[in-house]
Amino acid sequence: MLVIIPTYNEAGNIAQMITKVLSLSLPYHLLIIDDGSPDGTGNIVKEIQHHYPGRLHLIERPGKLGLGTAYIAGFKWAIAEGYRYIFEMDADFSHDPDDLERLYAAICSSPEYGMSIGSRYIKNGGLKDWPFSRILISKGASLYVRIITGIPVMDTTAGFVCYRKEILEKLDLDKIKFHGYAFQIEMKYAIWKTGFKLIEVPIIFTDRKIGTSKMNTGIFKEAFAGVWKISRHDAAYYLLA
Repeated sequence: MLVIIPTYNEAGNIAQMITKVLSLSLPYHLLIIDDGSPDGTGNIVKEIQHHYPGRLHLIERPGKLGLGTAYIAGFKWAIAEGYRYIFEMDADFSHDPDDLERLYAAICSSPEYGMSIGSRYIKNGGLKDWPFSRILISKGASLYVRIITGIPVMDTTAGFVCYRKEILEKLDLDKIKFHGYAFQIEMKYAIWKTGFKLIEVPIIFTDRKIGTSKMNTGIFKEAFAGVWKISRHDAAYYLLA
């Protein structure tokens, strides 16, 4: 099992996150993909790698290349290394590492599931320390995506998920072009469109305490316009020839 965490300026969180994930009861491995963080996030990872031989891995990229490209690089690395279950999560503790085990249990509950999703918008899920206006925008975005694409998922922009390796192997990952929230939407759409089921697991999403959000208007605009482009693709578009 591999947890992929993209980072950019997460020096205040990364050491604690690594310690937490690698101390859980299941034998997770961790891949940090750092986009040249000026605050030295990558150096922190290198300084503590020797404490976790064979379990803590690092890919360093020359600059801020986008969330989507980081995850695609991570997926390809995970497939090549033979990991059966691949997780996405943030470095800032907005995703609770203890919930990794619930995502794993959910995807293992049936071979039909290609993806389990940590969902804020199903029963027992929720948000903590978010202003009402931000909650309204986020819920409205998920409703908009469901209307346009038909994806049977309440939290379409969720970034705390688990994939089966077999699913990622079937997809042409180079067809996934979006970088921000639209990347999260497109991955769910591609998996659903190609015939695999998705299962949502309730989580409580907590706003970050350290560092600054990477969300900006460009990412939001990409997602808004990108949904229409995504909805035009069929299963054949995403599957490897």
